[in-house]
Amino acid sequence: MSEIPGDLKFLKSHEWARVEGNGRVTVGISDHAQGLLGDLVYVELPGVGDTVTAGNASAVVESVKAASDVYSPVSGTVVEVNDGLTDKPETINEDAYGDGWLYVVEISNPEELEDLLGPDEYAEQMDEEED
Repeated sequence: MSEIPGDLKFLKSHEWARVEGNGRVTVGISDHAQGLLGDLVYVELPGVGDTVTAGNASAVVESVKAASDVYSPVSGTVVEVNDGLTDKPETINEDAYGDGWLYVVEISNPEELEDLLGPDEYAEQMDEEED
C-alpha cells in the first residue's frame, strides 16, 4: 500500500480532500479504495457548476468488479473536473493521490473540513477494517 500523503483529509468511505488554500478543495478516492475496486473502467463526474453536499454521492467509479458511489467530503460548487479520466479512468489506479484526482470544489462551509479524518486516523481505520 502506498504512503498516505500528510496534507489530505479523509471520509471513512475512502474519499480524500486536499485543501488548496484558495477556498478550493480537490477531491479523489484513496489508494486503498482503488485497490479494493481493482481496474477502473469508467468514471462519472459531476459537471462544472454543479453543487455537491458533504456526505452525498457526487460521482461514480466503475471497475470490472463493481460500481461505487463517491461521496463528497465537503459542500460547495464544482469549479473543475478531471476530464482526462473519461478516456483514461485507470489513472486513478496508477496515481490515486496525484493525477487521479476527480474534481475541485469551491467550498461553501470550511467547518466541514474539521469533521474529516487526518492521515493517521484514516490509517488506523484501514488497520481496523483489515482485522
